[in-house]
Amino acid sequence: MRPGIEDVAREAGVSTATVSRALRGLPNVTDATRRRVRAAADRLGYVPSPSAASLVTGRTRTIAVLCPWVNHWFFANVIEGAEVALRSEGFDVLLHTFDSSRAQPREPLDPSPLRRRVDGVLVLGVPLYDEEVHALLELGQPVVLVGTGSQDVVTVRLDDVRTGREATEHLLELGHRRIGHLEGMPDGVARWNPGVQRREGWLAALEAHGIEPEPGWAVQGRFDIATGRAALHELLDRHPDVTAVFAASDEMAMGAVMAARDRGIEIGRDLSLIGVDGHDVCEVLGLSTMAQPALEQGQVAATMLLDMITGTPVPEDVVFTTTLVRRVSTAPPAG
Repeated sequence: MRPGIEDVAREAGVSTATVSRALRGLPNVTDATRRRVRAAADRLGYVPSPSAASLVTGRTRTIAVLCPWVNHWFFANVIEGAEVALRSEGFDVLLHTFDSSRAQPREPLDPSPLRRRVDGVLVLGVPLYDEEVHALLELGQPVVLVGTGSQDVVTVRLDDVRTGREATEHLLELGHRRIGHLEGMPDGVARWNPGVQRREGWLAALEAHGIEPEPGWAVQGRFDIATGRAALHELLDRHPDVTAVFAASDEMAMGAVMAARDRGIEIGRDLSLIGVDGHDVCEVLGLSTMAQPALEQGQVAATMLLDMITGTPVPEDVVFTTTLVRRVSTAPPAG
């Protein structure tokens, strides 16, 4: 039978309340008593339970992770990075997904089920409206947004405008002048929407080279393979003379590879293609990409959240950059 707090109290000759305070480093316990209690606990092999710790500290030692999907590269990697960082500090993760249909706008985020259940909240990849941000802050717990942003909440995000610009500049440097764009999900506040910002970067690069995009060069998708495939078909139906494409995500680029195969088009020879993320499958497909450190973003966001819980100051906005990874999917225009 495992020793309990009563056994430690009896061994050390103190009350159970004193044992609890001594083992958790709380005040009003002398150094001599603290040492005696810890020695008794070590002799007996006593380990305080997490539930007992939560009763004393008022903390659940649980962090909520809110995201629309878990079966996509970015979300899976951020969650893994956050979970590793949280577990190392003895915190659990409560994964809370919410309805975000790919075919229609999502329902407003309702964080009320998390009240008094968590010590902090990580929100992944969802641009939030002001009322949703306020609802999160009303929980009274620290909040960090990952992959998006807000002027009222600590954020960890990518420089999406720069990412879109550098991806497009890579295609321009190869000699392409007719460059289409497969856009990401349009939902949410434009200022903090990765899809909107990557489109801004695409436009900025074209403008810098004196290129005015024709109507229909940008086709809307939703960051997944299926809409990437449909978007490239739509783009080439309108503009078969496009020689290069910047996709807002690697998964959309993978869908574009499938669409190209449908049409007998060889990626890299007939049509250049670049995505965003650094997905593991890109190497298999030979896809050029703007690689982002998603795992590290999760680790940094989780560490910042833990700092906020203890009252340690953190930066308001941490911005990561991408790295161009050149592969065979991007090449000079044919001929």
